[in-house]
Amino acid sequence: MAHAQTELQISTHGQGLYEFTPDAVSFCAKSGIVTGLLTVYCRHTSASLTIQENADPDVIHDLNTFFKRLVSEDPSNYRHTAEGPDDMPAHIRSALTDVSLSIPVAGGRPVLGTWQGIYLFEHRLRAQRRSVVLHLSGD
Repeated sequence: MAHAQTELQISTHGQGLYEFTPDAVSFCAKSGIVTGLLTVYCRHTSASLTIQENADPDVIHDLNTFFKRLVSEDPSNYRHTAEGPDDMPAHIRSALTDVSLSIPVAGGRPVLGTWQGIYLFEHRLRAQRRSVVLHLSGD
């Protein structure tokens, strides 16, 4: 079994979803691994990962709106405020989503549906630089 690994740096400009599907596709193609499993891992506790529709931007808008309604950004609701009023809400949003994804690889490409994309879900209000590890195991 072969392994390949890389780390992506994704710059964000605040809360929202940032697609990096092309980076994952490119990594798989360059790895030489035809069949396997791609693990995608976010190295942060205030950002997360998701696979979501990448065809209609209204989906991304609605997800952002939903999470803003779901998790209050009122600092009086939380004890952990040392890193700013948006930090604890970011931790909660991250806990409700995923920090790792497992995606099958076939033909040297991640097996995604027609309208699926891989996203970093930034939960902090300010710009951040996020690290995402891609690890591919297979033959």
